[in-house]
Amino acid sequence: MNRREFVYMMAVLGSAPLFANSHMRIVPKGDLKDYYKLQPFGNARILHMTDPHAQLVPVYFREPSVNLGVGENFGKPPHIVGEHFLKYYGIEGDKRLEYAMTCLRFNEHAKKMGRVGGYAQLKTVVDYLRGSFGKEKTLLLDGGDTWQGSWTALQTRGKDMVGAQNLLGVDVMVGHWEFTYTEKEILENIKELKAEFIAQNVRVKEDSIMEEKYTPYDEDSGLAFKPYTVKKLGNARVAIIGQAFPYTTIANPKRFIPDLTFGIDADSMQEFVDLVRKKEKPDAVIVLSHNGYDVDKKMAQVVHGIDFIMGGHTHDGVPEAYPVKNKGGVTYVCNAGSNAKFLNVLDLDIQNGKIKDFKFTLLPIFSDLIPEDPTMKKYIDEVRKPYLKDLNRVIATTDVTLFRRGNFNGSWDQIICDALREVKGADISFSPGFRWGTSVIPGQEITFDDLATETAMTYPETYMREMDGKTVKMILEDVADNLFNPDPFYQQGGDMVRTGGLAYRFDPLAKAGNRCSNITLTNGKPLEPNKKYKVAGWATVNSKAPGEPIWETVETYLKAHKHIKQLKVDTPELVHVKGNPGITYKCNCV
Repeated sequence: MNRREFVYMMAVLGSAPLFANSHMRIVPKGDLKDYYKLQPFGNARILHMTDPHAQLVPVYFREPSVNLGVGENFGKPPHIVGEHFLKYYGIEGDKRLEYAMTCLRFNEHAKKMGRVGGYAQLKTVVDYLRGSFGKEKTLLLDGGDTWQGSWTALQTRGKDMVGAQNLLGVDVMVGHWEFTYTEKEILENIKELKAEFIAQNVRVKEDSIMEEKYTPYDEDSGLAFKPYTVKKLGNARVAIIGQAFPYTTIANPKRFIPDLTFGIDADSMQEFVDLVRKKEKPDAVIVLSHNGYDVDKKMAQVVHGIDFIMGGHTHDGVPEAYPVKNKGGVTYVCNAGSNAKFLNVLDLDIQNGKIKDFKFTLLPIFSDLIPEDPTMKKYIDEVRKPYLKDLNRVIATTDVTLFRRGNFNGSWDQIICDALREVKGADISFSPGFRWGTSVIPGQEITFDDLATETAMTYPETYMREMDGKTVKMILEDVADNLFNPDPFYQQGGDMVRTGGLAYRFDPLAKAGNRCSNITLTNGKPLEPNKKYKVAGWATVNSKAPGEPIWETVETYLKAHKHIKQLKVDTPELVHVKGNPGITYKCNCV
């Protein structure tokens, strides 16, 4: 791999280079105070996190066993998992990295190394990396999906996370799930946020401006928010352009944000890159994006003049700055995983108005090795205190690893689908292919806090309705095309819709409308196109469903079963995936 990016890691991971092309930058001492003591490099530091999904406290999080890449993305990051990931990056045998970055031996590693992430731990790391490099030369970027994903975030309408961001010292932010609150709540949170909230691809509808329903950042262009900002880092000037999730009003209810429009807006991005380069004359141009990894790679191809895209949305922990060629040179694409589990560190050597060199890492946040920042810990305790009775309520226990992340059904999703079928009396159940949600390890109590990390959102209502077999297949095919459309600009970044009561064959290489076949019910009977079936689900986008919140349905189910001893996960039969490094059979429940 002839790449010029560099990777460094913490001293506890050993003194040998992580990758064949890397340079070790840590000081390999056993003292905890030297844990983050990086060998000096450059004169501007960018810290980047994304998709924490409101996880203030440390969590367990199992990386996917299936993340298939097709077409031009076959075998390329982020579509490499398990043993293929370790081999690709040359990190076989490193247990810490195996735990952080793959699903391999997850239960074993989780029991030994404990949880990951946590804002009190994250603040310790951020403060040290800032202090050791120079606060005036360091910038902290938040890629969004920050205000949603926990019970406390839902109850405070994201305000708990705004407070945590302010304490952490976030400088610039973009959004996605932030837009699943109401416009009023979003604007109130942005007003309280000390960071700049930017986006070049969110506009206010013209009639909303004329009727003064929503005051845009710029009335002439219709931009809802400031499109970019320029920050001085020591003697360097770095421009940050914002890119919110382009499919927000398709993937999430537009009824919450009726005055706003979203889009990829690659042409507009090019215009802003050109404008910033000409008007501001920055030393570096960075896009803070919530496109998703493959979309970011395509944007890096079609837009030139960007130095780095610091991306999010697809929750991919990729330990390199991935180079993408375009007509202007090379743009590097980065991502920082999810759940406050990772922190990107990008150190830039800026000379004579441009980046001469850089060094990059995806830094895991191992909670067992990092002392909690007392100020952040106190804040988290205060935020959670009013809800502790609910959060700590034990619902059930499990002998099964419960996880969500992966292209197809996860065991947590199966619990949700089984609950919908059993409690609602349905033949078939659907659950969205959300990528947010933490994991539960065998022997652990399942608390309401755990359940809320899978279900806490502003449109949790359930439904039960009749659908014919044609509609069921159409739903499967529509989501499949979203996931495996050969053009990344038509991918919305989620995973396949989760199913209960169905089995089917899936071909990711087939054309749209033909990826799902041999669809049968649990009893083995084929799905009949014209027959009506009782279908249960939740999280409707177009209109509010009439049923109770999904967490009530699942809690009823778990209390009835009390203990999950075994679980059959309705994973489809996958074809044409032989040799695809985006799948490993070395993790349970592929």
